[in-house]
Amino acid sequence: MQQILHIADIVLPVFGVIAFGYVCAWTGLLRERVAEGVSDYVYTIAIPLLIFRTLSEAKLPEVSPWGYWGVYFAGAAVSWTLAQTISLFVFRRDRREAIVHGLTSAQSNIVLVGIPLVLAAVGEAGAVPLFLLVAVNLPIVMAVASLMMEATGAGLSRASLFRLVRTLATNLILIGFAAGLAAQFLGIRASGPPKAVIDLIAQSSVPCALFAMGLALRRYGVFGDISMTSVVTALKLFVHPLVVWLLATFVVPLPPVFAAVAVLFASMPCGINAYLLAERYQTGVAAAAGAVSLSTTLSVLSISFWLWMIGVGVG
Repeated sequence: MQQILHIADIVLPVFGVIAFGYVCAWTGLLRERVAEGVSDYVYTIAIPLLIFRTLSEAKLPEVSPWGYWGVYFAGAAVSWTLAQTISLFVFRRDRREAIVHGLTSAQSNIVLVGIPLVLAAVGEAGAVPLFLLVAVNLPIVMAVASLMMEATGAGLSRASLFRLVRTLATNLILIGFAAGLAAQFLGIRASGPPKAVIDLIAQSSVPCALFAMGLALRRYGVFGDISMTSVVTALKLFVHPLVVWLLATFVVPLPPVFAAVAVLFASMPCGINAYLLAERYQTGVAAAAGAVSLSTTLSVLSISFWLWMIGVGVG
């Protein structure tokens, strides 16, 4: 009973803020452009500074991240492969649409939901392993998806590769990660008023990210492609974290905090980047948008389950 109450203490405030944001958008109290502004602030300012502050001040672990990354991305690969195969051979979708479905089932909503929830569940001990995953997750999954999409068209071109490199090189979350590591290795620490400014903005990242997620949910429907949406949601919320949990527990044993972060990272709802890719290529939009909404709604239950599985309070 005590563990259930502890899980409720973690999950309910997080999803309470998301629900509050949704209600504000649903009632018209805040307009759609506000959602875009809050999300822009979270992605471009608050989260990059949170990552910079954490990595520049943290004591980096001596554990090699390769096994940790391998466990997480093995789970993502299983989920992606299953979704893409089901899309192609069960629902008879074309290759580009199947790629979108695969990406949607493997790409976690980390910035708006994952970072706040993982930090609430694991504490500061989970910050470094969390950001080690944040740093490599976006480049790997988006690069793979973009290259696959381009390869199904007229073929890879120098222009498409240049666009991908430029997008990743100018991503402020990745810049924040690189700047934090550089400050760590050079022994640079912010102090005085600059540190106070960074701290205030970094502290705003968690509530703003959750509120932005609630505002954004109002934009996405669920029933446009409910059959594929349901499959993708099930793979994302159950299969992805299940594979990670099995590997981290029985195959590549990880330190408890690293294992907990990897499982929670995998258990997050579908990320918005998959929807953005679908919009860009104008395929699979309905399933991607629906999966964002449905998986976020159901994740209050699935995340509670995975918190129970890994044991709360590992940090």
